[in-house]
Amino acid sequence: MINLQDMRETARDLLAKGEVRAVVGYRRGSSGMSAEPAFITSAEQAGELVWDPTCFNNLALYLVEDRKFQAHIRKTPDLPIAVIAKGCDARAIVVLMQENYFKREDVYIIGMSCEGTGVLDERKLAARGIQAAGAAFDGDDFVFTSAEGEQRLPAREMMADRCLECRAPFPKEHNVAFGEDKTGRELAAPFAALERFEQQDAAARWNFWQRQFDRCIRCYACRAVCPMCYCEECVVDSTSFPVTAQTTAEEKANRVRWIERSAVRSENITYHMTRAMHLAGRCIDCGECERVCPVNIPLRLLNNQMEREAREQFGYEPGASISLPALTASFLDNDPGKFIR
Repeated sequence: MINLQDMRETARDLLAKGEVRAVVGYRRGSSGMSAEPAFITSAEQAGELVWDPTCFNNLALYLVEDRKFQAHIRKTPDLPIAVIAKGCDARAIVVLMQENYFKREDVYIIGMSCEGTGVLDERKLAARGIQAAGAAFDGDDFVFTSAEGEQRLPAREMMADRCLECRAPFPKEHNVAFGEDKTGRELAAPFAALERFEQQDAAARWNFWQRQFDRCIRCYACRAVCPMCYCEECVVDSTSFPVTAQTTAEEKANRVRWIERSAVRSENITYHMTRAMHLAGRCIDCGECERVCPVNIPLRLLNNQMEREAREQFGYEPGASISLPALTASFLDNDPGKFIR
């Protein structure tokens, strides 16, 4: 089991010694039991850090936001930023480094093993009617505390599906790591949810996705929460811009209307398919896009499809190693090429 105090002491020492400029981690949220992302900038604040099954967020996103902010103020930091990272978070950081978004020395990774569990699924908890004030790991169980006392539930029943299928619960890339490496402890087969979905015939699957895309309100929460969606201008953003009498033909030509903003099925399909393709070989299955979707579209199924293709066709695992190139930069003589005409 992970000793929370060890993590706090590490963060405190890094800040006290001036080795990092901030620690991105989790602290207790102001609403309910869930943890929330936190920027810790002084050693005194390190005691606020927490680690429990409600640490959902992929904190790699905040490294991207920090990088954008530093670029905006035109400043190059002289110290790295530290981040508390689960296995999936660490893989996301590796992908960003593979793509040269930032360098290894720019980030100090405090790795946290998920060991034999993972983060809980809030929707599964709500379905049970449980209103808890706190949650903790305890071997194979989640322990929820409330005014009525403690309630123990098997982690397998309450864990997020992506954690059940996780193949790398230990952050391989780290400066320091806490917890036992239980890589290989898969609670469900990889892509199990995707394979269950694919047991339906093609017509049923298409009807399912039509219903899902009809419900999309184009809030872009999925894009906003994804650390891989760091483009300065998205294909969606380039579809609308002010046209005045002074707008030149060249300016109009350079702003192609790839996707309209209207939340209709055809445009929603184009948006989600474009995003899924953009994440091919890059998505590390953190499940954040699906978690934050306000209308509960199972976006993970789309990204899992691309992840599985990368694995089966090219033997590629996103975020496996900084020394490896990104999928789109990998070219081998034995790569499958039947699709080339």
